[in-house]
Amino acid sequence: MNKALVAVIILSFTLSSCNMLKKGRKGKDDGQIVGQKSSGWTPQRPKGMVPIPSGSFVLGQTDYDFTFENDAPVRTVSVSGFYMDDTETTNSEYQVFVSYVRDSIARTMLAEKAAELGFDPTNGGGGRDATGIAAYQYVSGSEDGESTPYDEWLKQNATGRDGGTGVPADQRKLNWNVDLAWNKYEYPDIDYVEVMESMYYPPEERFNGERLIDVRKLKYKYIWVDQEGAAKEKGNSDSYRIDYRHEEEVSIYPDTTVWVRDFNYSHNDPLHQNYFWHQAYSDYPVVGVSWDQAMAFCAYKTKKQNDYLSTKKKKNGVSNKVIDYRLPTEIEWEYAARGGLQDAPYPWGGPYLTDDRGCYLANFKPKRGDYIEDQGKGYMYTAPVKTFHANGYGLYDMAGNVAEWTSSPYDKAFYQTTSSLNPSIMREHSENKSVRGGSWKDVGYLLMVSARDWEHKDSARSFIGFRTVQSFPEGAKIKFKKKR
Repeated sequence: MNKALVAVIILSFTLSSCNMLKKGRKGKDDGQIVGQKSSGWTPQRPKGMVPIPSGSFVLGQTDYDFTFENDAPVRTVSVSGFYMDDTETTNSEYQVFVSYVRDSIARTMLAEKAAELGFDPTNGGGGRDATGIAAYQYVSGSEDGESTPYDEWLKQNATGRDGGTGVPADQRKLNWNVDLAWNKYEYPDIDYVEVMESMYYPPEERFNGERLIDVRKLKYKYIWVDQEGAAKEKGNSDSYRIDYRHEEEVSIYPDTTVWVRDFNYSHNDPLHQNYFWHQAYSDYPVVGVSWDQAMAFCAYKTKKQNDYLSTKKKKNGVSNKVIDYRLPTEIEWEYAARGGLQDAPYPWGGPYLTDDRGCYLANFKPKRGDYIEDQGKGYMYTAPVKTFHANGYGLYDMAGNVAEWTSSPYDKAFYQTTSSLNPSIMREHSENKSVRGGSWKDVGYLLMVSARDWEHKDSARSFIGFRTVQSFPEGAKIKFKKKR
């Protein structure tokens, strides 16, 4: 062997050995517990959301109480920081949710049909080169796409498959890499036709032969845990995983008939026909969504980001996971709506509903019979988000446009009975939920940041929408918007 080559090999080994020793010494703990040092944590700001800093504020009706209900008495409370959508959830954003549910249902049905026909990664059922309905079979979760023992176990134990009853069928992995064919003349085979046609209204329910997706089939399943109830469990602490685990199945398509049902003797059918799906209304707030549907959207928003993060490389062997998205509590909503202003009646301050040029500062009903804020320039119904100025935190339409669901049940004594530290009250079976902010069909009083209202959780209205929030840890390094 060449002497020069031998010398290089020996030198390389010597250097690498030294480096290994140095690394070992650097991580030495001398047999003692040494925690990982951190220079702080900076979260990634979710798209379309703004940070609301922790703080204390005067909660409740600081101005004249026109209703004399006294359901918002004044008190000082403290609230932890959180991210909040800068606008109400729009039609186009909610359409992403609807499209996902539609596609996942179709892909699941195709995969189940393919499995019935013998196409499956656990028995060599076609693989990546499969065609027709076989291309939509369940796929392996392995990196190389080859079947694993876990895939075989899922197949044998999936509910409704091979007599198994232990694992829900939706635990198997769908193939999202193959596009769905929605054009009936592009269906690949007869089995595909059978599955896809079942997604549409049956012929006897169609008008003028028009093929439309049967929105009654669009149901989203998710699981949530009553953490507060579990934490207060006084009995068998081992039972909370079952007792406080809730499976929900929610029909998620908005109720477009609200535009007709909410108003008698009023011609609102064009909105019934077009408001949710027409591109002209893409940037308008989604309405006709119940509290349950808003909660389901939050669950999907969390799942969507977690699914993406699961494809990323783990850091220090720990998988990435996003803090859950949710609806704001009633107190969080009021705190954010004030925009950092103390004792102000409206998000922009007040006490007036117009600016110095006489232009209205929100979308609401300014006069009896007059639903348009500015003749020729205003909106008779909802307005596109970001039409009016944001408050001090950068939040739009915290007054007017559409009222917004909160996670809190409505209780007249809520403001007096809750803690002054992150006030909240959770009642699992409460049917009445707090709704805040006022809407396009409300008078100016309901636009006040302290004005309280409520609605049944299973009700959908043409004037109620929602926005989501996400908590972040105290001490997180976040750049907040400077108060005006």
